[in-house]
Amino acid sequence: MDYKDFMKKHIHPRNPEFWEGYEDRYKEFELRELLKHAREQAGLTQAEVAERLETTPSVISRWENHAEDLRFSTLQRYAKALNKNLSIGFV
Repeated sequence: MDYKDFMKKHIHPRNPEFWEGYEDRYKEFELRELLKHAREQAGLTQAEVAERLETTPSVISRWENHAEDLRFSTLQRYAKALNKNLSIGFV
């Protein structure tokens, strides 16, 4: 079940307070999932990524669970630790 399905199932669609800022929250969710998925695709644990970045697994966990606070430079370091390239676009 993805985020949209979860929200549709658990949140009444006519709740205006919930839907304010929904798109921003969804984008944050997508980024968190991308970080986690990229790490898993690379076959790495949070501890292994942390070791490559000379930090702790709890920092990596925080990044993967609160991606809205990440700077671009942090995303670049994370990508490099996974031997991946970071690509950002506008749609």
